[in-house]
Amino acid sequence: MARIGVVPDTPYFMTEDGLPWTPIGHNDAITWPDLAPLFRRRDMAAVERHLRHLRAHGVTCIRLMLEYCHGEHRYFERPAGHFAPNMVRLWDDLFALLERVGLRVLLTPYDTFFMWLRWARHPYATANGGVCAGRDTWLTCPDTRRAIKNRLAFASDRWGGSPALFAWDLWNEIHPAHGGDDPAMVAPFIDDLSAWLRTRERQRRGHANLQTVSIFGPELIRHPTLVDPIFRHPTLDFANTHLYEHGTIDDPRDTVAPALAAARLMRAAVDAAGPSRPVFDSEHGPIHSFKDRKKTLPDAFDDEYFRHIQWAHLASGGAGGGMRWPNRHPHVLTRGMREAQRALADFLPRIDWSRFRRRNLAGALRCDDPGVAVVGCGDDAQALAWLVRTDTITPDGTLGPGDAAKDSSLTIAGLADGRYTIVTYDTARGAILSRGRATSAGGTLVAAIGPVRRDLAVAIAGTPAGQAEEA
Repeated sequence: MARIGVVPDTPYFMTEDGLPWTPIGHNDAITWPDLAPLFRRRDMAAVERHLRHLRAHGVTCIRLMLEYCHGEHRYFERPAGHFAPNMVRLWDDLFALLERVGLRVLLTPYDTFFMWLRWARHPYATANGGVCAGRDTWLTCPDTRRAIKNRLAFASDRWGGSPALFAWDLWNEIHPAHGGDDPAMVAPFIDDLSAWLRTRERQRRGHANLQTVSIFGPELIRHPTLVDPIFRHPTLDFANTHLYEHGTIDDPRDTVAPALAAARLMRAAVDAAGPSRPVFDSEHGPIHSFKDRKKTLPDAFDDEYFRHIQWAHLASGGAGGGMRWPNRHPHVLTRGMREAQRALADFLPRIDWSRFRRRNLAGALRCDDPGVAVVGCGDDAQALAWLVRTDTITPDGTLGPGDAAKDSSLTIAGLADGRYTIVTYDTARGAILSRGRATSAGGTLVAAIGPVRRDLAVAIAGTPAGQAEEA
């Protein structure tokens, strides 16, 4: 396995040997069904089979918390400053399995959600012999800062050299409440932690792992000043948000509105991050339906909801399809979601990510079928679009067959004049629907794409001068 970096001046990732790499995956946890057998090595073979199953379905990365403190038995430190041997061995074993299978992990050191809710029991609380008097001082307390660095130093020294480590999510869902309800505390915290870890890793290994900081997306609306440190902080390598919009993504009533909401939110994220910084959603899902309404979505509905969000995310300019928080009982993704991930992985080679300097193309795309919404991104030589029907939503919230759909065309503004290959793709079956040619003239390309019966993806690629067109 090779380490992961960012393509120079391009908002996507690559391996150190120059191959495109895309984060396709989901959130998991060391206490959830698929990884729980790691603890005390109860069934290592089952975990390896699971990881190989993920790899076979196009998954490249899972997001994990070093400590998931929903209960009392998986604290990484207990007491503070003492790293629990069982947990260290668990992570040793997991990194070895990830390397063997060829998967990577986006790793965040703290489960700040349950750490906040269950602070009275956390080993860092002074009431338990820890270093921090209150959860509202996590970002500002000097003793807590030293404890955070101590944990990151341990993890970096032990696993930071593994090619299975994709990146550090330095702080999960950073929030003003972690610093006395003052948004101004966020940037200095990132300044210190990011620079310190980068320096430490370079001194020890000659290179630093990629870094990001995640945020609960609605906080960007409540606190607009957080846009700058989250999306443009100079020491972070990529931008990361959690797409939980109220009433659409967090509590879906159909499978289309959440995807169009994800597209709108990702457009804002892509614009905020700028043209050369990768950005993706590392957490989304029906959290209000599941957590508050105690409802697990029906498989068929949830599979389509998942697939639509995935393609809206990619087509909006995000790296990959976003990373679902399962919000299901049991807390795992469905078979249909795994098939959707494999379909996405199979589509990716249709775009040359190593030179795709995309911008979001909202306003520059149009389908002549009025019942179809279009999401897309592109540069002057390539484009990617996802089209979905909005007029065939059935009473159960899924899309009807769209049998009456007519042949349609897609208009794209901004492509350089020349010849282009057009590939349409069935996102449900993971299969190419058609291949065609089109010519851009005067900066506008009109491509025949056939009928949009439910949803489909389109890849548009120009042929460089002197190179034969694809057969």
